[in-house]
Amino acid sequence: MSLKVVQWSTGNVGRHSIAGIDARPELELTGVWVSSAEKDGQDAGKLAGLDRDLGVAATTDGDALIASKPDCIVYTAMADNRLPEAIADLTRFLAAGINVVSSCPVFLQYPYGVVPQGFLDPIEQAAQAGGASLFVNGVDPGFANDWLPLVLTSVSERIDEVRCMELLDYATYDNATVLFDVMGFGKPLDETPMLLQPGVLSLAWGSVVRQLAAGLGVELDELKETVVKLPASETFEIASGTIPEGTMAALRFEVLGMKSGKPACVLEHVTRLRPDLGPDWPQPAGQGCYRVKVTGEPNYTLDLQLLGTDGDHNTAGLKATAMRLVNAIEAVVAAPPGLRTSLDLPLITGRGLVR
Repeated sequence: MSLKVVQWSTGNVGRHSIAGIDARPELELTGVWVSSAEKDGQDAGKLAGLDRDLGVAATTDGDALIASKPDCIVYTAMADNRLPEAIADLTRFLAAGINVVSSCPVFLQYPYGVVPQGFLDPIEQAAQAGGASLFVNGVDPGFANDWLPLVLTSVSERIDEVRCMELLDYATYDNATVLFDVMGFGKPLDETPMLLQPGVLSLAWGSVVRQLAAGLGVELDELKETVVKLPASETFEIASGTIPEGTMAALRFEVLGMKSGKPACVLEHVTRLRPDLGPDWPQPAGQGCYRVKVTGEPNYTLDLQLLGTDGDHNTAGLKATAMRLVNAIEAVVAAPPGLRTSLDLPLITGRGLVR
């Protein structure tokens, strides 16, 4: 019997989730929530950019979708600028007995040692009361810095450092809120955006570092952060808008999990809006990649190149996030109630997707 699934939001990730749900024979799309009256009533296939209707009309009536008692909700609504609302949504779904796979808030992918237990208690209590599970993941934070590096370490004799890197050009990533308001691109170099406020990097990606450490059986002493910004040498356009000359156009940051005075588990992002920026910074394989470097005996470097069939690496990243969630639905529904992490779930593959 197929699992009934509701897609919650149809933005950059959600539209790909719809296509992914439709691609899996064991899943049945039974509802789609949208936030705008413009999308209300439109067929899910149209919202997903498919060449056919799916026979499921989108709705702004969230209460009706919850009352329909789906087996799982795929939650991909923006949380960066509406954290309390997103937490409230997840808690409400769990209390209603609905399992959830979600792309946000990112620190919930492994919150232990990252946020206070008191913050997690209402979520866990709702999950236990409803008998439902929550899995927060994606590609980064997510697959590129949980299973991918941990599997690579299985062929190590000695590990000195595990470094997970995102090396991407965001010029074609069409999300002005994330790029300008959250990350600070196109803003003066002396302005501190939301992402770079004190402690935010360690909140968002500290979960990555601490989950890696937990998977390797390492107790970290502390987290450290490094940030470097580069300006635009001239004004230029990207998909989300204009980057004025002299404003931030490239960003490199690290979250370092320290052990005995040395980094043991590291998350590093190198984000450019043009390929000629930061020529001395690490360069991607292909158009863009996620890179894992394991330093020890022996040394390993693993590049995961991204490229959508439309020729855009950012499309591939969005699809990877969506499918990491969709492909995990069966395992999350079968999991014990509560907040689940990648360390809790069995191997998730693309079973059933070969055509």
